[in-house]
Amino acid sequence: MKSFNTDQHGHSAAESGDVYAMSDPTKNVDDDGREKRTGTWLTASAHIITAVIGSGVLSLAWAIAQLGWIAGTLILIIFSFITYFTSTMLADCYRAPDPLTGKRNYTYMDVVRSYLGGRKVQLCGVAQYGNLIGITVGYTITASISLVAVGKANCYHNKGHHADCTISNYPYMAAFGIIQILLSQIPNFHKLSFLSLMAAVMSFAYASIGIGLAIATVAGGKVGKTNMTGTVVGVDVTAAQKIWRSFQAVGDIAFAYAYATVLIEIQDTLRSSPAENKAMKRASFVGVSTTTFFYILCGCLGYAAFGNKAPGDFLTDFGFYEPFWLIDFANACIAFHLIGAYQVFAQPIFQFVEKKCNRNWPDNKFITSEYSVNIPFLGKFNINFFRLVWRTAYVVITTLVAMIFPFFNAILGLIGAASFWPLTVYFPVEMHIAQTKVKKYSPRWIGLKMLCWVCLIVSLLAAAGSIAGLISSVKTYKPFRTIHE
Repeated sequence: MKSFNTDQHGHSAAESGDVYAMSDPTKNVDDDGREKRTGTWLTASAHIITAVIGSGVLSLAWAIAQLGWIAGTLILIIFSFITYFTSTMLADCYRAPDPLTGKRNYTYMDVVRSYLGGRKVQLCGVAQYGNLIGITVGYTITASISLVAVGKANCYHNKGHHADCTISNYPYMAAFGIIQILLSQIPNFHKLSFLSLMAAVMSFAYASIGIGLAIATVAGGKVGKTNMTGTVVGVDVTAAQKIWRSFQAVGDIAFAYAYATVLIEIQDTLRSSPAENKAMKRASFVGVSTTTFFYILCGCLGYAAFGNKAPGDFLTDFGFYEPFWLIDFANACIAFHLIGAYQVFAQPIFQFVEKKCNRNWPDNKFITSEYSVNIPFLGKFNINFFRLVWRTAYVVITTLVAMIFPFFNAILGLIGAASFWPLTVYFPVEMHIAQTKVKKYSPRWIGLKMLCWVCLIVSLLAAAGSIAGLISSVKTYKPFRTIHE
């Protein structure tokens, strides 16, 4: 997860009133008056990889188990191709109307506004920010599960693998929320560099540990039973469970590839020569292909190790017990990663609301006034009371939602299914058609529309599977009483 080179409100220097940047010919600026961008396809590739590889990678073994060797691996590859194909379309829309010389767009909503306009801008906002909100809830759940897993790993090591090591998630969710309340006072993306770096390092660390442990298990010969079609009806699952879990697994895989929400922000870091769209396409190819290779390793090796009994998250659901210290370290890495990742996904929400409020009530001092406070060892820090209240309220609400619905796999699949189609497929395709003026009912137009419809059906089925999983969990769940076992 990375921070991106945009100002707090996503405006150009001209829009922000940076007259000096526009008028001083000696200032090193780009064509829009902003400070000259220095990013390359290599840095963009790194942004994509670190944004995409997250805790969802640990659920891929479970997803492969539901789908089997053939369908599971094939769907992983298909989603990678779809993601890359549509990302190239979205990259061409960074500038409008011409992909090489047009006006820059700084956010996904700006791009949709330039090419489609109307209600689709609002629909894009709902999909994008709904996705971001869902991710922050999901990350709260996952962080607490990882912290619980640290305590349970030590308990199992000391008392045996069959000991009663039940620990409640809720104190850890509350602790995670308190940390996020403090970190949420960081004003904007520019101040998140240290968190982004930490999140990137941690994500590679725990994913690599998971792969290493899976390889060790396979090499040791103690592997689970696998099948070309995954879990077996009547043996591992019922017929209904097979159907719904397969749909849910597709949602998990879709979520694992989602980075369309930040593609435009990544592209906005690229220097203008070579052309941003060409550099971004190259970066997307490198990023998606690298991620796919990593996902296949994690998913397939995890399935090979655990077979049809693969857990939803093989580090926190105790697919492995030993070495316990390594399991502890991996789960701690997940928690630390999610501390930073939460902020990366929450900051756009914070800034969107604050930007709207500043526009609507520019004379309200509660909303606009900044107060400088000296903090020991940290120096001066600007406090805004509206930011303090609103961001604290947001963290509290997402933490409460996480406490009520702590169903990791179902929530993961639902987020993926809900966001994949509109953000990764529909809007890029529609904007490509508008930009290149694809003739209606031409073979290309028909092919693009078919892609949209097929992906919509897949997303709806995946959402249905996730909802079925949530309903199944709710039947045996009592809010604020059930504890993670």
